[in-house]
Amino acid sequence: QVHLVESGGGLVQAGGSLRLSCAASGRLFRTYTMGWFRQAPGKEREFVAAISWSGGSSYYADSVKGRFTISRDNTKKTVFMQMNSLKPEDTAAYYCAAGPTGWPPADGDFGSWGQGTQVTVDS
Repeated sequence: QVHLVESGGGLVQAGGSLRLSCAASGRLFRTYTMGWFRQAPGKEREFVAAISWSGGSSYYADSVKGRFTISRDNTKKTVFMQMNSLKPEDTAAYYCAAGPTGWPPADGDFGSWGQGTQVTVDS
């Protein structure tokens, strides 16, 4: 497993941008699919984006496609998510996740989770 710490959340106006980071520790990071999930108050956790171990493939929820971009730097054991054109409905706690998943990844394949970072989009 890997230990994950998210950062980069905050308050932003609708239409603005944020860049989330997820710092990982553990030697298996380079072999794991990395993902971002989010959970809004009163709602279930939902998948947002994932990136393969090599960075060569990515996968997005329809709700964020074209606005969010996931990337990773295996030398720095860090995953990023650039979020543009943010909407109030993007408001949620965002969680980084890691796991030895298939492709596209299934939510249950992610075995390591961070503590989350809050993103609030003000209309």
